[in-house]
Amino acid sequence: MTDFKLPKKEKLKHKKEIGVLFEKGKWITCDNLRIITLNLDQKPQEDFIINNQKVGVSVSKKIFKKAHDRNRIKRLLRESYRLNKSLFAEKFGRNSLSMVFWISKEMPVHFKNVEENFLKLCESRK
Repeated sequence: MTDFKLPKKEKLKHKKEIGVLFEKGKWITCDNLRIITLNLDQKPQEDFIINNQKVGVSVSKKIFKKAHDRNRIKRLLRESYRLNKSLFAEKFGRNSLSMVFWISKEMPVHFKNVEENFLKLCESRK
């Protein structure tokens, strides 16, 4: 049975990790989602080791002025990741740093739409 939890150790929170991700990461865009990712198995970094996958989500404050709209989209993105964690890890690496961005100006109507975009993003990766 697959573990569908989203433990604290899988959340991208530390400034150092985010800094390394933005310095060395690779950007990929697909439909309404954009991701910056760094696979530490393929590109090990000096003095920087993680033993699991870490993911963060972000939504632009310029596009979505109201916090409840940004929070809703972030919840949907985290849920998409949580339910499709094994596919994500397979495509982006088991020991990786990633941050997912919602880039559309339109609020997603249903969770199904966000999950479809998330799956397309995963499949667009080689």
